[in-house]
Amino acid sequence: MSRFEELPNDFDESLNLSPPPAPLHAPPSAAPNAFPTASSDSTPFPIDASRLEQTGNIPALPPHMASVRSHTADEIVQMMNRTPLFMTSLESTEGEEGENSELEALRALQYEGTPAEIAQGFKEQGNEVVKMKRWKDGKEFYSKGLAVLAQREKIRSLKSPDEAGEKLSIAEGEADIGKQKELEEACYINRALCNLELGKFSKSSTNVKAYYRSSLALFALDKLTEAWDACTRGLTIDPSNAALKRLGTTIEARQTTLRAGEQKRQEREQRAQKEKLMLNTALRARKIRTRNTAQPPDMEDVSIHLSPDPIAPTSTLMFPVVLLYPLHLQSDFVKAFSETDTVPNHLEYIFPLPWDEQHEYTLRSVEFYMETGSGGLIKVGKKVRLGEALGSPGVEIVDGIVRINVLPKASAAGWIEEMKVRKGKGVDEVR
Repeated sequence: MSRFEELPNDFDESLNLSPPPAPLHAPPSAAPNAFPTASSDSTPFPIDASRLEQTGNIPALPPHMASVRSHTADEIVQMMNRTPLFMTSLESTEGEEGENSELEALRALQYEGTPAEIAQGFKEQGNEVVKMKRWKDGKEFYSKGLAVLAQREKIRSLKSPDEAGEKLSIAEGEADIGKQKELEEACYINRALCNLELGKFSKSSTNVKAYYRSSLALFALDKLTEAWDACTRGLTIDPSNAALKRLGTTIEARQTTLRAGEQKRQEREQRAQKEKLMLNTALRARKIRTRNTAQPPDMEDVSIHLSPDPIAPTSTLMFPVVLLYPLHLQSDFVKAFSETDTVPNHLEYIFPLPWDEQHEYTLRSVEFYMETGSGGLIKVGKKVRLGEALGSPGVEIVDGIVRINVLPKASAAGWIEEMKVRKGKGVDEVR
């Protein structure tokens, strides 16, 4: 049965009722470029205008051709070998200042995180190895951090989303960009420090940035003379460089502060020498002898001194004194015992003793004894001033501390006999 249908009278005969069959495989649709493309004004190599001769009415070469014509074949091969796509050896791929930022950026792709996080990680690793004085390793870590930040800055500087590709879609605020700038500055300074330690800083350099970074690194080490030298050399090349001018002002301010600090230190040392001289003079005048052992106790701010003025000859000697109660293994400490005081002057506010349950220690029932340098004992009267007792023959102050034994009269004889047996010495008396 045939399948025919009569068309209406108003049918448009221009219509194509038999369209061609669709192809078996549809052509691929144009996909957006996922990779950055070179901008129209970019050149494969930097242009050296000094090598291009302009003569007569000959028009200037196009930028791409000029970038090639301004270099020799060997220079072009060398520059191409620094590009990861064309390099044939890692030994000759270093660029400006011995670094290859593109290569380091590719190496950094294996790390996860934002550019700032990756750079921060490299910086921290560099700081760790620098603490161990591994300058070469530290330089490598800082260079990797700089490469990551430089690559991010390059992507940020592209003119359109098509040029930047997908990476431009990463949202960055002013705080993020500011953090990246701080990291970049820190990595530059730290790398300059490594270069200094490795001996790679040359005073004959004409790179103003190298002088700035070296000066900043030297300033961080407080090597102000060297920092000032690097800064002035950079300003000689570029006298209007604002960053070097600011750094020079900072270095001068630091030098002024250090000079003032040094002057104060010298004044303190001179005063300390005067105080020491006056103290020794006062002790000799009173015939008071002192001796230090190999391991003196830590007395902090307590010491023999003149008061109220340590450099005045009319001042009074003050002594740290330990009052020992040998029968009960107890003690009291008097920080400043005047040479004009007697022992009872201080016992008046110390007695009664909290551990003296038998009430053996009263001003009327106690006696005082000091050991001599030879191991003997001297009995000190209650009306004897400390200065007089210390000036007695045989008495000496050991490690800057005066030791006075306090004993009840009823028990003093037994303690003295025990000391005689132990040291084989007698007892003298100072009334």
